[in-house]
Amino acid sequence: MKNYLALIALVFCISNVFSQSEKPNILVFYIDDLRAELGCYGSETAITPNIDKLASEGIMFNKAYTQQAICAPSRMSTLTGLRPETLGIYSIFTPLRKVHKDVVTLPQLFKQNGYKTISTGKVYHHFVDDKESWTELVKRPSNIYLKPESLEAMAGKRTKGPAYEDADVADDGYKDGIVANDAIRMLNQYKDDKFLMFVGLMKPHLPFNAPKKYWDLHDKSKFEIPLKEKPQDMYRLALSKWGELKNYHGIPKEDPLNDDITRTLIHGYHACVSYMDAQVGKVLQTLEDLDLRKNTMIIFMSDHGYKIGEYGAWCKHSNMEIDTRVPLIISREGNYKKRNAGELSNALVENVDIFSTLTEICGFETPKSDGKSLVPVLDNPDAKWDEVATSVFARGKNIMGCTATDGNWRYTEWRDSNSHEILGAELYEHKNNLLSFINLSGNEAYKDVEERMKALLESQFPRNGVPFPQNDNPRK
Repeated sequence: MKNYLALIALVFCISNVFSQSEKPNILVFYIDDLRAELGCYGSETAITPNIDKLASEGIMFNKAYTQQAICAPSRMSTLTGLRPETLGIYSIFTPLRKVHKDVVTLPQLFKQNGYKTISTGKVYHHFVDDKESWTELVKRPSNIYLKPESLEAMAGKRTKGPAYEDADVADDGYKDGIVANDAIRMLNQYKDDKFLMFVGLMKPHLPFNAPKKYWDLHDKSKFEIPLKEKPQDMYRLALSKWGELKNYHGIPKEDPLNDDITRTLIHGYHACVSYMDAQVGKVLQTLEDLDLRKNTMIIFMSDHGYKIGEYGAWCKHSNMEIDTRVPLIISREGNYKKRNAGELSNALVENVDIFSTLTEICGFETPKSDGKSLVPVLDNPDAKWDEVATSVFARGKNIMGCTATDGNWRYTEWRDSNSHEILGAELYEHKNNLLSFINLSGNEAYKDVEERMKALLESQFPRNGVPFPQNDNPRK
């Protein structure tokens, strides 16, 4: 009998070891302020060979959306699987653990299940948020200025420094190169462990600081000036004009910005995208060199989009398509990598879905989540999927913007946060463009479309008078 029990125990242990060995490593590239405009997404101006190659090895999602177009709430949502309206956090000023002590996060769950969890660069908006959930919380580099004129402009002044810089330095002269080096160091350190690693690359977020060679990839004169007009009949609080750009040294106060500075900033944004792409390539090459790619699932994603002069704005901070739509590429490990390599999916998916997707793939019991696993879409990119994707954006404590897209149309209601009284509505068409310039809400010719989109919105945001939860104090 003892021998029989010992045999059962041995089989159980072997089974557990085998099961653990079958679970993939997870590597997530989490990018800041990256629009759904890359070479693989059809951009004629982005130069992104490494991301394009990754897309050719996985599934590229053409209709992926964030839950709020601002850093902290968006990232919290991804890392908890809970929407901002569940967490009640809508601003960048409140860390997750300040108000939610018991919510189970993605790194926390993976760490509890034997994974090494590693954070490099910007993952949460607040660096030390959820720090106990990380095996390694690698120090995040700050903004770096190198040119004498930049340092002179900042000397003895309370300023963020210039909005852009192009010093002729190696990649690790600026901070994303440092993050890539940290990620490579962590891969070497944990190559024999199961790991969940987030590589939080911070470009193309302001300031647009990148080594000169990435600026030299692009011809400034070929960038077109975007239309600076605001959408006709939009709700008065639908857009934020400037975001943080106005706080940088040397930015004129005129509104909109003149064409020369506009073109320079667009150039800087693209240089930073190419710089970030090169860092992605270095980390991916290290995976190959360490023979880790065969058992590593890779996710490439952004926290939200960004306006580089469109609508005359320089920020995210809205419910607009260009701010809520994001790039998302998922490349599985092993044989999965070959199965759907280079596929394009038009399924409506959301960043909040990443949590449930990873927990299902790794066989963990998933805590309560507002998202749903994308495994069926990973198995079949053409699978019939959700009818709607939603986002929110708060304007102070009293006004909540709720928005819904079906992939072609975007409908937004601006509501009283307590009573759900509708203060304004917007309907925009986005069949072929990230931008739309006419609010069609109330237009009789689009009545059927608006009624359908309104029903989709209210299926997710019922007007039942229950106030939106407020666990922080969002600014207007």
